Amino acid sequence: MVITNGVPAGEIVGVTWLKAKASVGAGECVEVAGLPDGGVAFRNSWDPEGPALVFTRAEVRAFLQGAKGSEFDCLAA
Repeated sequence: MVITNGVPAGEIVGVTWLKAKASVGAGECVEVAGLPDGGVAFRNSWDPEGPALVFTRAEVRAFLQGAKGSEFDCLAA
């Protein structure tokens, strides 16, 4: 199966979806899963069958570095 952006997350099988421990269980979480081809899929926890966004590990690494550096804090204010 080729997994691309917008594929229904329910069609991504054989992976483990993870969410942050900071989640309080009210459906406001993003879940992520490592893909067999090395990519990383993201989905909304409140819509586990909805569309998934897929990024390369390099793209995820760049985003995480920005998040750790507080570059996106304004989005959560």
